[in-house]
Amino acid sequence: MPTTRFQNGDTVMGRWPGSNLYYEVTVLSYDSKTRLYTVIYKDGTELELKESDITSMVIFKQGVTRSRSRSRSRSPGRPRRSRSRSPARTSRRTSSRTTDVQVRKEKLKEVLEVRLTPVPRKHENNSNSKHEKKEENNTENTAPTITEQKTETESESQAGGRYNLRRRKDQGDGKAGELEKKEGTEALSQAKTPAAIKTTDLEFGGRVGVFFLMFLLPVAVLALLILCGQKDASLQSFPLELPTLQSLWDSQVFGIVLLWLLFQAVLSLLPVGKLVEGMPLKTGKTLKYRINGFYALLLTAVAVGVAMYQEVDLSYIHAHFLQFYTSALLIVTLLSVYLFVRSRWASEDELAPGGNSGYIIYDFFMGRELNPRIKNFDVKFFCEMRPGLMGWVLINFAMLIAEMKHQNLESPSPAMLLVNIFQLLWVVDGFWHEEKLLTMMDIVYDGFGFMLTFGDLAFVPFTFTCQAYYLVSHPNELSVFWIVTLITMNGVGYYIFRKANSQKFAFRKNPSDPAVSHLKTIPTATGKSLIVSGLWGFVRHPNYLGDIIMGFAWSLPCGFNHLIPYFYLIYLIALLVHRNARDERQCRKKYGSAWEEYCKAVPYRIFPGIY
Repeated sequence: MPTTRFQNGDTVMGRWPGSNLYYEVTVLSYDSKTRLYTVIYKDGTELELKESDITSMVIFKQGVTRSRSRSRSRSPGRPRRSRSRSPARTSRRTSSRTTDVQVRKEKLKEVLEVRLTPVPRKHENNSNSKHEKKEENNTENTAPTITEQKTETESESQAGGRYNLRRRKDQGDGKAGELEKKEGTEALSQAKTPAAIKTTDLEFGGRVGVFFLMFLLPVAVLALLILCGQKDASLQSFPLELPTLQSLWDSQVFGIVLLWLLFQAVLSLLPVGKLVEGMPLKTGKTLKYRINGFYALLLTAVAVGVAMYQEVDLSYIHAHFLQFYTSALLIVTLLSVYLFVRSRWASEDELAPGGNSGYIIYDFFMGRELNPRIKNFDVKFFCEMRPGLMGWVLINFAMLIAEMKHQNLESPSPAMLLVNIFQLLWVVDGFWHEEKLLTMMDIVYDGFGFMLTFGDLAFVPFTFTCQAYYLVSHPNELSVFWIVTLITMNGVGYYIFRKANSQKFAFRKNPSDPAVSHLKTIPTATGKSLIVSGLWGFVRHPNYLGDIIMGFAWSLPCGFNHLIPYFYLIYLIALLVHRNARDERQCRKKYGSAWEEYCKAVPYRIFPGIY
């Protein structure tokens, strides 16, 4: 891929679409597919510009200087050549030249002194025709009109989703020139030396919150597994004594976990599948990723089949489940320490925006480095899906074998089959759409520290399997009615989940795609639009709704005797409500008044009629 001309964080001059006016902007990102730069103006307006509409501060100022020098008559210290001209001709040329100089100076002054300010937005009805008209105007990127303003504070206090242009207050020539020179020097220094990233908005309760989370999460998962393995899985029967060291540790199990990680790492490096580019980094560069997760899943299934043919007893996983968890937890801790230590030598461009607060415990938990790599091996991308999700499927299958062994069954129970099939469908779907993971917040924004490492390698494979682990010791008979109901429920949830995500990714890629072009939208000042019809007009997060419906279908086969099998569902609802609050906060800040209009058009967040 060719290198980009401008890097993220550069301060440059960008041309307002549809005009010849240039303004000082900051480069936010570069889309290698559309070849457009996303830039932000001083008043917060975000637009996408072509490379031909952007110029560096140095080149822009050189062009202004040349224009000014050409507009001058002659340098005072330079002797003029004497030419015999008639007085009338000399006067006529001097007069026209003086007029031309004044006109050019006025034009240059407009270019240099004009800037963006918000203007009030008229309240409009949410009719379809007005949505279409607003969207058309938004895509055309027509330049606003230049208007004179008497007071500066008057327009700055006005809310607006659209923007206008105005001149700065008139100032003396000497003062304006001095100010212009000072601003130009500051802009050039910022372009050469990007500001250091510093995390100020701390999540999860800040330093104190992540300190407790780092210890409570592993203990909570261990308690969950202990309860699931007991005959009486009620919370009141939780053992008061600590489990023995022998029940928590086995060096052979630790070796098996290491071999599993090595096996999956080798599969991820196989030269099969397509090689794609991720989202642009702050430097404008893009990393390459090998998308072969689906092939790795098939090869893993073949390896499990060969192991079954060699009479390997997979119920060993059930018998040593706590030891598998503690082995994974030890690997998580060691990997997190390694990642934190190596991040001390990472450049500022390689740091994550959310994990560089300066507080050791917070940064260790959140992760300092955005994309830690060992040569071409991306550690975060590998851990995000490969060992955890494939381990989830393998553990579920091992629990199915263990149920048949413990319950003396010739075939798995309907409840165990449904749990295995439903969750296998979700994992297969994830690997089939593996490329879309590159646009998710985990990859684009979050650093790779203890939080994601624990979630990928310990939390997902050992808590998402709690339904299958529970059913081994707590069989539950299902009637034909319940089987049909659960299949229908999972099918509806999966359809909503997949349809909503497909619409979202298709609209992001190409809003004119026939599959999504019929959807009604609300344009925003950023140049992007918000969908207000179809599934995205039903609730604001239909993909979350589909996930929760599937979560019910996964938990209900366990019956209603205990609360423990519903841990995944409770966790999922809490997680999605947290993500919704985070998304709402970011979107309100990004889209402004357009987001308020969107919230009125789509009032419910996740649950229609409730929330």
